[in-house]
Amino acid sequence: MRILVCVKRVPAPGAKINLTADGQAIDAANLGFTISPHEECAVEEAVQQVEANGGSVTVMTLGPPEAEEQLRAALAVGADEAVLMPTDGSAWDPMATARALTAGIIELETEEPFDLILFGNESADSGGYQVGIRVAHALGRPMVNGIKGIEVSSSSVTAKRETAAANEVFELPLPAVLGIKEGINLPRYPTLKGRMAAKKKDVDQSMPDHNPGGQQTIRLVAPPQQATDTVVLGTGPEAAHGLVDVLEEVGIL
Repeated sequence: MRILVCVKRVPAPGAKINLTADGQAIDAANLGFTISPHEECAVEEAVQQVEANGGSVTVMTLGPPEAEEQLRAALAVGADEAVLMPTDGSAWDPMATARALTAGIIELETEEPFDLILFGNESADSGGYQVGIRVAHALGRPMVNGIKGIEVSSSSVTAKRETAAANEVFELPLPAVLGIKEGINLPRYPTLKGRMAAKKKDVDQSMPDHNPGGQQTIRLVAPPQQATDTVVLGTGPEAAHGLVDVLEEVGIL
């Protein structure tokens, strides 16, 4: 089985996001980056499927040269090959991203198609829910998003999706595209051996063409910060009376 996972370099979840003065980009100074969480689960799922059924896992990303860090993180947990489609770091809209990834996938499939192409349900930063669907449509392959269970046979894949009312089960012929949702598995931590092996592996490059789509960034706006009031009850024994009052107020005493 040959599996491709498309990942994205995003700011670490929970980090404080600062914007540049002109509101056109994220200020990356002192900001950590990681693989988007849904896609981290997609990498783990691909590795598990290959461990069970044989084959290979390729990871690919469209992003700045620094995104090689995320590719090597995927290599460290079991991916076999990595492909970087380098950009200048500017934001690409979903249409442009999908076009570039589609071209890159076609280039990788010159000799043999991928049985499965996995995306994250949505990226942790922009949350557009579009790229995987656009790529699947361009490739003419069936696609389902929100997947939290996969079973692969020789000619099809059974994909499970949770809804508020029930679980949906889809059977798709291979090759297929799936959008993986966080919670399908628990991603493993890379071992020291895996990290050392990842450093030695080559990261291939495929130069993308930037064909802008129909969306344009006008300005980024940071959401208002939620402030909480902190009341110091006191220090030492004098805080005891205040603590008792609080415990009575919340019904513990």
